[in-house]
Amino acid sequence: MVEEVKEQGKSKVRTVFFVSDATAITAETLANSVLAQFHGLQYVRWRMPFINTIEKAKEAAMKINEVGKETGNRPIVFSTLVAGSLASTFNEYCNAFVIELFRSFVGPLERELGVPSDHSVGKSHEIGDQERYNKRIEAINYTLSHDDGQTNEGLKEAEVILVGVSRSGKTPTSLYLAMQYGIKAANYPLLPEDFDRGELPPALDNCRDRIFGLSIAPERLSQIRSERRPNSRYASLENCRYEVHEAQKMMENEGIKWLSSTSKSIEEISATILQELKINVSAEMGM
Repeated sequence: MVEEVKEQGKSKVRTVFFVSDATAITAETLANSVLAQFHGLQYVRWRMPFINTIEKAKEAAMKINEVGKETGNRPIVFSTLVAGSLASTFNEYCNAFVIELFRSFVGPLERELGVPSDHSVGKSHEIGDQERYNKRIEAINYTLSHDDGQTNEGLKEAEVILVGVSRSGKTPTSLYLAMQYGIKAANYPLLPEDFDRGELPPALDNCRDRIFGLSIAPERLSQIRSERRPNSRYASLENCRYEVHEAQKMMENEGIKWLSSTSKSIEEISATILQELKINVSAEMGM
């Protein structure tokens, strides 16, 4: 760990740790949202999951202290340690700037609700409802089998159908909707033959209310396609400009709502899709 951060410098680069008694995904997600507010800085990020014993808490603190000595900068720690003994031990041994993401809210909520929290290790990632869990797995399987227009069977079950040119972000967005919200999402590429007809793929004729379009800047599309098929017509800027133009024109003519994925995260794209298609998902479904 230390060897990889020795050269980071002392002013523009900071080392950030995400410490958790479970997966550290929550700590990392919240921390990245906060860190994004500070421009002009670079971060070396380390995830430290499953710190669920006193010994592991001490060991994690020692590793963080070691990095601080090597870099000359006090590390920044985003912690979601819940159990009091783990958190207090970690804080006692750790010479870093520690932000306790959960404990900042647990105390005030206990006072407001009049009920003590469980302070249970890994509580946020346990499978609390088997039905919700099964729904998410079913959605993932559906989405994988309906990726890139593989099959037209079962389209009536799709809650979201994404359309757009190849490599515009349809697959990762579909999978995010399935994994995060348990939504059955299919996606279809818009192909040259669709542009020649000036119409959507025939299989989508009865699915208009569930269709959403993704577009992308031609320059970015060309870069992405060049990684897959360099020096091909498929990846050429001229062809990408043509496909993007035709796809956007088709979506506008068909009255399909769409957005450009060029500078948007999957989370932003998914939130927009849910809002535009008026799909209400339970907050409990999120992972």
